[in-house]
Amino acid sequence: MSGAALAVVVVVVFLLALYLLQRYGDLRKQQRVVLLGTLLSWYLCFLIVFILPLDVRETYYKCLQSQANYAILIMRVCVCVYSVPKCEEPWSYIPDGILPVFWRVVYWTSQFLTWMLLPFMQSYARAGAFSRMGKMKTALIENAIYYGTYLLIFISLLIYLAAHPKWTLTWTQLQTIGITAANTWGLFLLVLLLGYGLVEIPRSYWLSSSPDYLLAKTYFKAAKIAVEKAEAEENLVDVMEEVAGVHESIRHNHSLRKCVDTILTKCPVEYQEEIGRNVENSGGEPSVIPTKKSLINLHKKVISAVQRHGQTRVQWSILSDQAFHLEDVTKSRSSPTRQFTHSFLVTPSSWIRRFIYTSTVEWYWECVFRQGFCRFVAVLLCLLSAAVVWSECTFFSTHPVLSLFAVFIQAAEKHYNYIWIEMACFASILFMCVCVYSTVFSIRFFNYYYLVPHHQTDAYSLQFSGMLFCRLTPPLCLNFLGLIHMDSAISHQDRIQTSYTSIMGSMRLLSFISDGFYIYYPMLVLLLCLATFYKLGSRCLNLLGFHQYVSDDDLISDLVDEGRELIRRERRKRQKAEDGENRRFVRIFTQLICYSGSKYPKPKAKLCPLCCMTGSSGLR
Repeated sequence: MSGAALAVVVVVVFLLALYLLQRYGDLRKQQRVVLLGTLLSWYLCFLIVFILPLDVRETYYKCLQSQANYAILIMRVCVCVYSVPKCEEPWSYIPDGILPVFWRVVYWTSQFLTWMLLPFMQSYARAGAFSRMGKMKTALIENAIYYGTYLLIFISLLIYLAAHPKWTLTWTQLQTIGITAANTWGLFLLVLLLGYGLVEIPRSYWLSSSPDYLLAKTYFKAAKIAVEKAEAEENLVDVMEEVAGVHESIRHNHSLRKCVDTILTKCPVEYQEEIGRNVENSGGEPSVIPTKKSLINLHKKVISAVQRHGQTRVQWSILSDQAFHLEDVTKSRSSPTRQFTHSFLVTPSSWIRRFIYTSTVEWYWECVFRQGFCRFVAVLLCLLSAAVVWSECTFFSTHPVLSLFAVFIQAAEKHYNYIWIEMACFASILFMCVCVYSTVFSIRFFNYYYLVPHHQTDAYSLQFSGMLFCRLTPPLCLNFLGLIHMDSAISHQDRIQTSYTSIMGSMRLLSFISDGFYIYYPMLVLLLCLATFYKLGSRCLNLLGFHQYVSDDDLISDLVDEGRELIRRERRKRQKAEDGENRRFVRIFTQLICYSGSKYPKPKAKLCPLCCMTGSSGLR
């Protein structure tokens, strides 16, 4: 089994990253370089999280092995009976030398992506130029300030270190200082996201046990997305009018015609046809011919408007389906037959829904068991959140050991239970990652950064999420190693370090960071959890005009009522469309019956009562 666990984890994590990219991105339409950069950044970050428990287990195995060798040496020298620790090789032992090389490749590749490549690719994907060289030029200009700022900070820090009498500039020390600076920036953002996720995830599970709460919140979201959808449609119409004017002013023999054709390919099909018809019907004088720079700006506006219009349409459809389902749950709870009734026809597309997840099973799950299950999961997550908060506030104490994660891991070490060490580490760091990553997936910064499922996320947001993951994951792993007292720079214990910590270098080089910021700043997570619990952020955003769902707000109640009315209209609209499809299907079916009956001789004067045609006339 040597190295088999590592190979399995590498493959599983790749499939996970590919699934998430397929869910949020569009593998067919988006640029390959954007998809590759996002996939690589997500994959490397997830890989660090999944491999770290294996590294911790390997480190404990080395510690036990060194203790066993020391005990054997004492027995040989002193010729006495000595208790030799049991040191068996783990079932998924990774040979020496693999993990250090692995960490170097993964860490430095992720840092190159987040600080160099992904910012450049963001500007490249968002540029409106019509050629690759034009996009690269635009990306370089936009990132000149970005790269120049970091270069100025680096040169200033380099001059300070060179002038300091106690420090000597070596490549190893410069590398450690750079890693420490990047981890400090990531830890600053990590605590903010972790404090939000530790409270919001358990609370979301607890509140999701109430269909009435979920339905009211869905109505609120529907009211907000309806306004955004209307604004996106108006913006798209305005942009299409500009495109029509450009299409009319630049004829086919003009040098900029290829640019106009490129813009037209980015427009929706219905607008392309309408623009073509309007140009054919118009016979007036062409307007002022735009410049190439204005066409580049128009190209950028078209891409943004079409993307935003598609996002709002998909979000409205998803919210409508959720509202219909929750209304069906409310109606089905009083069903005497104990069968779940859907408002619209649901065709069982899989054998699971056809034979296992039937209407009766669905009724018991949605109306009986789901509430208790969600609350049970919420209680477990609350206990884990409390353990994380307690450990973040007490992990600096090594005598006595107060961090709960360190207590569990050290108890497993005493019993030489490698599987328990690995599973406890994996469960702990996975929960912390879910709290942080789920916040990254759920936050929204106006329309610049927003991860939308169902293949609707734009290239800028995909790459920005990759940058965040690459900057958050290394400090998250170091923080976790500090919680279990595996980071000597924080715990000040003389023991074998993990391969991951050895790659990070000695944080003691900057004592004011290792002994100050890394220890006391994570305690701020307690205040952030309290602020999230009392929804201080949502209330502040409501005061600023950015409406968030707070149940005791009168304005929010008005938005809920507005959303309920919008969903009622959407239900009537879909019901009419479904009834029309049913009537069309019945009409075609009856005509087929009459057509099949025309093989037999019938009186010509007799009409079919279903389709009002003679029996021998057949389909028309």
